[in-house]
Amino acid sequence: MDSLSNSALPSKRMSGTRRTFSRVLLAALLVPLLQESSAVMARTGASNTADQGNPAEPLVIVVNRSNPVNDLSFDELRRIFLGNRSHWPNGRRITLVMREPGEPERRTVLHEICGMNEDQFKNHFVHGLFTGEILVSPKILSSPIGVRKFVFNVPGAIGYLRVGEVDDSVKVVRIDELLPDDKGYKLRIQPSLVN
Repeated sequence: MDSLSNSALPSKRMSGTRRTFSRVLLAALLVPLLQESSAVMARTGASNTADQGNPAEPLVIVVNRSNPVNDLSFDELRRIFLGNRSHWPNGRRITLVMREPGEPERRTVLHEICGMNEDQFKNHFVHGLFTGEILVSPKILSSPIGVRKFVFNVPGAIGYLRVGEVDDSVKVVRIDELLPDDKGYKLRIQPSLVN
């Protein structure tokens, strides 16, 4: 009996070693990503002030047209954007697509939906990926056209666009049963978040 339990110990120890190695490797891969996104944020910070658009313009949540979801509560939306919900009711994996750091749309989503700033959001995902609580980080795209095309082509995708950037290639989802033109719609680009 002792020889069996002793022979099992090295494999358990090796399994722990593999987990530690995987976590170190994941952290090593994420550090350059975080540095790059910080550099992008610094580069885009100055250029965003010239292209602010209408600061009170609503943002809409969009999904692939084949997605059966038509309405999400604000709490469900928060869970999706924080990576705490990974699948749609039909079993399809959720793929979150976001704009680059520093964009006013992204700052609005982080502030209004996630209740976080950029650094808190990054730390949340790094920690979640490291612990295995979050399976996939968001896909980052640089333009609304890129977001729209990605959502169109990926059945489980969810993203956000300004109202004027929406076309019939994507489906707008109601938030707490409200559309952007409805009174009480919460998701709007705030002037304080644009600058």
